[in-house]
Amino acid sequence: MDYRRTYLKDLLTGKPGTLVEAYGWVKTRRDSKGVSFVQLNDGSIFTDLQVVIPAGTINDDDLKKVTTGSSVKFDGELVESPGSGQSVELLAKAVTIYGEADPATYPLQKKGASFEFLREIAHLRVRGNTFGAVMRVRNRAAYAVHSFFQDRGFNWIHTPVITASDCEGAGAMFAVTTSMEPVETAEGTRFKLTSDDPAEDFFGKPAYLTVSGQLNVETQCLGLTNVYTFGPTFRAENSNTPRHLAEFWMIEPEMAFCDITGDMNLAEEFVRSIIKDILTHCEPDLAFFDQRIEKGLIETLTHVADSDFERVTYTEAIDMLTKSGESFEFPVSWGCDLQSEHERWLTEKHIKRPTIVTDYPQEIKAFYMYANEDGKTVRAMDVLVPRIGELIGGSQREDRLDVLEAKIKANDLPLEAYWWYLDLRRYGSVPHAGFGLGFERLVMYLTGMKNIRDVIPFHRSSGQAEF
Repeated sequence: MDYRRTYLKDLLTGKPGTLVEAYGWVKTRRDSKGVSFVQLNDGSIFTDLQVVIPAGTINDDDLKKVTTGSSVKFDGELVESPGSGQSVELLAKAVTIYGEADPATYPLQKKGASFEFLREIAHLRVRGNTFGAVMRVRNRAAYAVHSFFQDRGFNWIHTPVITASDCEGAGAMFAVTTSMEPVETAEGTRFKLTSDDPAEDFFGKPAYLTVSGQLNVETQCLGLTNVYTFGPTFRAENSNTPRHLAEFWMIEPEMAFCDITGDMNLAEEFVRSIIKDILTHCEPDLAFFDQRIEKGLIETLTHVADSDFERVTYTEAIDMLTKSGESFEFPVSWGCDLQSEHERWLTEKHIKRPTIVTDYPQEIKAFYMYANEDGKTVRAMDVLVPRIGELIGGSQREDRLDVLEAKIKANDLPLEAYWWYLDLRRYGSVPHAGFGLGFERLVMYLTGMKNIRDVIPFHRSSGQAEF
């Protein structure tokens, strides 16, 4: 066996009369008079390959082992399919059983199962229609992300997972320590703190899992000009909403000699490019999502991909919302943070296309954003899209040393922890900008899936660290 075998996605477009080997997992087997039909899939494509097994072709002992969940290889000939939905099927001549599966206990049955149950068998759920499609879209989206930036001369930067800085200033961080030891008790394993002195810990100071690679990637931007991160980040938010994870992947480009306008241009180009790529390369999967998960998904994605994004200031957006006559769950006033219902009203009912909102009040944005001359707002921008609201958040970064120092102090953050970040403003500071996009949020948008736990292979959230 070799990895360079032919995948089912290629067999399904093969020429009748070709002798082939078909590897995969059995979805179903149906026995009829004188013939058996097997639905086979190897994960390379949404569509199953139908395998036809005439009576007597395969001995009964082997045929009994061809059950839902078993892994097999069929040798046979591609023939024209009389059924709809596929042009060819496989006329089997022999079978090799690699792994049996007890049909009485195999948890991924043909009948539908709830997403909640499928999260409990995340090690198997990828074999089903929904999660196979999700992971193929996720894979293609990751490829499209890297292609987008690499084609535009960006350098991919691997930023550290362990950090001593709180990028967002929110404090929702996981501590990293070796000053703990397990202790067995009657109630089970407990952990005891062996030292509360950070100087005695592994790094000699408090350390945390990173909430963002942005501050680190800025250092590389101010030397390589255009860079991006694409890696895991962690936030210790005790939230069980369908939109939050404790571990997720972030895409964060950063550009030197760039202002907020250039930042918006890149964000718009990025969103449209990724969606177009998925529409082109994931058509069978998107058709499934459109039919079973989110009606109108393809139409919405096509609309976003083909639209020029509207651009309004935060103040203009607030004015639109207050004059709307709508009864929002969250009241609207200048200085409030826009909620999903506000963002969706703007993009779906009022402006009716993707919208970039700029110049937010500085009180609701992070310390590193460039302060405008009005003393009230910062050069921040959020990209809003129909169906979910905010997809991207970004800003022009504060490149003035005195202003940045004042903002760090105003946010009660220790200057000494950001000495290296401040050095970037001391030595050759330039205007620079960037944005952040949660990869799982993007995959949710591309698939129409409603829970972020269902667009990552193994989710990490409050109370959940299985697998």
